[in-house]
Amino acid sequence: MRVQLQHLAHTRSGDKGNTSNIAVFAYEPEFYELLRAQLTAERFKAFHRDAIKGKVIRYEVEAIHALNFVAHGALGGGVSRSLCLDNYGKALSSAILGFTVEVPDSMRAKLRGLSTVQNI
Repeated sequence: MRVQLQHLAHTRSGDKGNTSNIAVFAYEPEFYELLRAQLTAERFKAFHRDAIKGKVIRYEVEAIHALNFVAHGALGGGVSRSLCLDNYGKALSSAILGFTVEVPDSMRAKLRGLSTVQNI
């Protein structure tokens, strides 16, 4: 089944200049492998379309079941230089929670927000 990332993970973000740092933390260790396989740096950048102008680098932090994305050229020149408030790292990290992930039906009971989970 296909579900939104928000049912498997949560995010944290930080901004520095024109670079955004977004970490995706799996709620369950079993979800980490799904995220590693499906949420690549290329898919992360493509999901955000034109908001990220530079390179996206993904770091795997297996010990805490997290993926850390460093997105260069993601903040319209930097938070203090941009008139576009939507490009802050918090907005990018919230948006990625809408990314769809293929999850085996056997993991359905572990998903967060189960009552609202629908196959996409």
